[in-house]
Amino acid sequence: MRSAASGGADLTTIKALKALPYSTQWIEESDIEAAVAALRSEWLTSGPALERFERMLADYCGAKEAVAVSSGTAALHLTCLALDLGPKKRLLTSTLTFVASANCALYCGAAASFADVDPSTGNMTAETLSRALAPDGADIVVPVHFGGRPADVERLASVAGGAFIVEDACHAMGAEYLSNGNWHRIGSCRHSVAAVFSFHPVKPMTTGEGGAILTNDSVLARRLKALRSHGIVRDPAGQHEFGGWYYEMRELGYNYRMTDIQAALGVAQLSRLNEGTKRRRDLAAMYVDLLGDCETISLPPEELHVRSAWHLFPVRVQHACVDRRHVYDALRERGIQAQVHYVPVHLHPYYRERFGFSPGQFPTAEEFYREEISLPLFATMTADDVRRVVDALREILVET
Repeated sequence: MRSAASGGADLTTIKALKALPYSTQWIEESDIEAAVAALRSEWLTSGPALERFERMLADYCGAKEAVAVSSGTAALHLTCLALDLGPKKRLLTSTLTFVASANCALYCGAAASFADVDPSTGNMTAETLSRALAPDGADIVVPVHFGGRPADVERLASVAGGAFIVEDACHAMGAEYLSNGNWHRIGSCRHSVAAVFSFHPVKPMTTGEGGAILTNDSVLARRLKALRSHGIVRDPAGQHEFGGWYYEMRELGYNYRMTDIQAALGVAQLSRLNEGTKRRRDLAAMYVDLLGDCETISLPPEELHVRSAWHLFPVRVQHACVDRRHVYDALRERGIQAQVHYVPVHLHPYYRERFGFSPGQFPTAEEFYREEISLPLFATMTADDVRRVVDALREILVET
């Protein structure tokens, strides 16, 4: 195997090129102005900007309620708590995901278990879920919209056996799916009790850190809002009896609140999410066009019934003579910071040593992981950036 720097690219030139991340935030002057306005306001913690952001989120996704919190992980944890997940109960999620999708069960004292995935999309399917549910079932099922591509939640719900469906939509803000002739946004919760989002800087929109839970269940939303603030409730009846200062802690909650500064940034970001999503989709289409004839790699499938948010552009290196690690290293030597998504959760030492998971249990997800590389994709990329990635990838594959 030849070195990554051999052939057509001069190493000095490569190192001089600006690094191209696999993803990054899109910040405009309007975002900065929104954050500064919040800093100059009377509210820094949760206040009017948070209320506005939650209303905008619910309206955008087509859900009744939105509860903004400090991270996507906090959103997963609080949702499990609010649904009474606990000891002797079981959460089932995809193993091809970030560890937070499963860790939320452990935070509640419950068991985490896994389903395998579709080999082309990386998503849990009704078939893989059915196999994973036997024989013990589950209390909560957490399908992951891998890379921003919607999983078929309607079919998953049909085989879930009464389990709550909580969508891990941390990749999927702006994604859509077709149902009964109409397009619906992920987060509308038509077939789930809740959908969870992340607003980390690499996601389709950002609040710095932050997350949200979308739901059509107003009772669940009220409990989530209490749990994000120590389990404290300010009851008008109690305030009337004891005084306007009175509050009660009714259950053990957490400090998972989002600040008004973050929420103000979220409002500005959400106002142009459609533009960012279109940019990502155009760039993904360009990748598909330029790499369509490359037999060494497998591209994400095109599906007419979903519109991905394209948080990731995952390709798979599928050739016996091509080493994925070499491709990854060679891209990085050229200043292209590709990434890999994900080490399957059941293969992490914590899950293997504590819970007895082992290699080979979820073979499709493991094979997906062995071959996958996420190419750079973000709203501020240019067509020249895409061509740079494609040219470098083709050069590396020829050298190998």
